[in-house]
Amino acid sequence: MYKTIGILTGGGDAPGLNAVIRAVVKTATGQFGMRVIGVEDGFEGLLGETRTRQLSQADVRGLLPRGGTILGTRNRGRFVEHTAGGLAATSKEVYDEAVNNLSRLNLDALVVLGGEGTLTIAAEFDRIGVPVVGVPKTIDNDLACTELTFGFVTALDIATEALDRLHTTAESHDRVMILEVMGRNAGWIALHSGIAGGADVILIPELPFSMESVAHKVRARDQGGSNFSIIVAAEGAVEAGHEQIFQDSGDKERAPRLGGIAQYCRTQLEAVTGKETRCVVLGHLQRGGRPNAFDRMLATTYGAHSVRALAEGKCGTMVALQAGDVITVPISEAVANVKTVPPDGQMIRTARDTGISFGALDEGKYQISL
Repeated sequence: MYKTIGILTGGGDAPGLNAVIRAVVKTATGQFGMRVIGVEDGFEGLLGETRTRQLSQADVRGLLPRGGTILGTRNRGRFVEHTAGGLAATSKEVYDEAVNNLSRLNLDALVVLGGEGTLTIAAEFDRIGVPVVGVPKTIDNDLACTELTFGFVTALDIATEALDRLHTTAESHDRVMILEVMGRNAGWIALHSGIAGGADVILIPELPFSMESVAHKVRARDQGGSNFSIIVAAEGAVEAGHEQIFQDSGDKERAPRLGGIAQYCRTQLEAVTGKETRCVVLGHLQRGGRPNAFDRMLATTYGAHSVRALAEGKCGTMVALQAGDVITVPISEAVANVKTVPPDGQMIRTARDTGISFGALDEGKYQISL
């Protein structure tokens, strides 16, 4: 049995991080008599002058509905090096320093909350002998081996509400409104919010689109008496024959980030259809604020289960939701591949059955209703 465990949050923030922290502390101290040390600023808190603090049940009181993370988080750091070819390589010296600091802090194991990048680092800690359990966190819902990551459903709610609001202004002005949402190379947020928010067109990375197909849907709606259209575009969506659109961060140490597809589509659609078109980039509003009830429950279950997994010696694992049960899976499997939307999956079929267009090159073989 471990006496003292550490907990850290890495990568982008997501609704539910504090709920996990609360559950880990309450379970570890209340059920297993462990001490919990919070590591601040992600894995960076284990380097140099370490930044840690002990967490008691009093410290996590009131955290369940609170957004963000009390421990702070970072989505870049010194645990990966970028080579000239743009490839990532492990920095052994940095890991050695972190492991030495873990020993000095008397931390027996780590609970790591993060997405693909953070859990890839966690997998390396496991490989070099540090007991680790991961908790899947990303609004993108793109981690393999789990049906849902906490934070996704709250982000989905926010995107759906945005689409609801865009409907009224689009209809009032006979406009095309384009909402750009996050998701990186996976279209989960766009797909689910597009269906829930009644979008007419959904653009996702998994189905390269044709601008002419999108314009055809807009024209068809006009001809049918619906003089407005709602389009939701995942930031990683790409037009067939083109490359993904990135934004320069202005920071030489940061790689360019996906973004700009909505503005691109706005310009192209106005030129092709002549219709007034506006775009909205939802951005970090999807990450901020209070987690909804589902994400609070999922985050709490994940947090409690992660401590139990450590107590049972199930290290090198990630807690995951499968068929309604929370189980553990190897971290290495969870980060091996990005979970993307199946192009022939149920949600795609549901969207097409209800008349939603994906602007796909083969859209003609699907019925396009108004």
